[in-house]
Amino acid sequence: MNPGTIAPIPVPPVADGMEEFGFAPCTGGICAAAGIRAAGVHAGFRKDPARSDLALVVADAPCTCAATFTTNRFCAAPVQVSRPRAAAGVAQAIVLNSGNANAATGDEGVRTALASTEIVASVLGCDPEQVLVASTGVIGVPLPLAPYETGVPIAVSALASTPEAAHAAACAVMTTDTVSKEVSVEGTVPTGAEGAPVTVHVGGFVKGSGMIQPNMATMLCVLSTDAPLTAEAAHTALLAAVKTTFNHVTVDSDTSTNDSAFLLATGAAGGEEIGLGSDAFPAIAAAIHGVCEALARKIAADGEGATKLVTVDVVGAATVEDADTVAFSIANSPLTKTAIFGHDANWGRIAAAAGKCGVAFDQYACDIDLMGVPVLRAGLPVPMDEEDMLRRFEQPEIPIVISLGAGTACSRVWTCDLTHEYVTINGDYRT
Repeated sequence: MNPGTIAPIPVPPVADGMEEFGFAPCTGGICAAAGIRAAGVHAGFRKDPARSDLALVVADAPCTCAATFTTNRFCAAPVQVSRPRAAAGVAQAIVLNSGNANAATGDEGVRTALASTEIVASVLGCDPEQVLVASTGVIGVPLPLAPYETGVPIAVSALASTPEAAHAAACAVMTTDTVSKEVSVEGTVPTGAEGAPVTVHVGGFVKGSGMIQPNMATMLCVLSTDAPLTAEAAHTALLAAVKTTFNHVTVDSDTSTNDSAFLLATGAAGGEEIGLGSDAFPAIAAAIHGVCEALARKIAADGEGATKLVTVDVVGAATVEDADTVAFSIANSPLTKTAIFGHDANWGRIAAAAGKCGVAFDQYACDIDLMGVPVLRAGLPVPMDEEDMLRRFEQPEIPIVISLGAGTACSRVWTCDLTHEYVTINGDYRT
C-alpha cells in the first residue's frame, strides 16, 4: 500500500504572495530601486588587493530606513552605533567592510565605527547621524581607520545605479561566501493619483556562509525599495520578513556578533505615502518578504562547505513555538546533516533529532517524508527503495517533512549538509 506523502506546509499568505501581487524578478540588485547608488572597492581591510572589502550604498537624499540587529550580547561596535541611528527611521548611506568585524574591540572600536560614518558624511556632504555602518570578519582585532580614509573617497567616486555597481557592493562584503547573493523584483502597486498603478522595485544583497543561526536577520543584509513607505510601514514589513526568513536559516547554529539587516525606502517611484493601512502595503510587504526568502535560501545553499540546500518542514505541531523547536533541532543535528552529505537515507536521525528537543508529541502519531518519499508512518518505518533514494540525493535541494500529529501549527527552516570542507574552512579561518 502506498501511504502517500504528507500534505505540503501551509505557506503564510505574505510569504508566497509576491507573485500574487504581480511582482517578478528583475535586474539591478540593490540598485533596482530608483534613488539608490552603490559601489564596492578594495580599501585595504584585506591584504589581497584583488579582493574588494568596502561597500557603500547611498540614497540620493535622506530617506526612510528600518533595521534589525543581532541578539548576541557580544554585539559589535558597528551594531552599537547603527542601532540607535536606525531607530530614528531616516538614513542616507550605509558603509560596510569585510575582513574585520570590529567586535570585542571596546571603546576604541566604537570610536572607529563613529569616525567611519563621519568620513562618509564628509565626502558625501550629508549628516553623520544618517550614515549607518556594518562590519564582518575576524572578531577581537582592532579595526584600522586608514582604509576608510583612503577607500571611502574611491567608493564615492565609483557610486552608480547600475547592476554592475550593485554586484560590486555585494562582492565587497563576502567573507567565506563562495558566491555573491543578490535578488531584485519589480511590480505595480495602487499608490498613484486616485489609485493609479505605480511601478516599484525591491532589491538587495546579503552575505553569510558560516556562523549562521541569526535569530534576527543574517550576517549582513542591505535591502532597498523605491516605494514611498513610512518608517512604521518599513519597520513592520522588514521585521515580519526577517522573522520567517532570515530567522529560519541555520548553517551551524551560531549567532554572529555583527548581524545587521537594513532597509532603505527612497520613495523615488512616486505615488502617495504607503502606511500600514494603505491598499499598497500588503503588496510591498509581500515583495520584501519574497526578496528576503530568496536571499535566505541563498545563504543556506552557500553554507560553508555545503553541497546541498536542505529544507525542513514541520507540520501538525501544537504551537508555532513547538514547530520551530523541532525544525531547528533537525536542521542543526550534525548526524542528520552528515547523513545528507553521505547520501544516507537514515531517517532515524531525523526522528531522533525531533524527539530529543523537549517538544511533547506522540511518536505513534508521527510521519516523516524524506525527499518526497514516505519513510515513517504512525511511528513505524515504511519500506523504501535504497537505489531510488540514492538517485534522489543527486538533487540540489533535499526536502524533509515531519508531521507531529499534535495540532495545526507549522514551521519551515533552511539549512545545509555538514561536510569535511566546513571543518577545513573554520579550522583555517584565522590562518
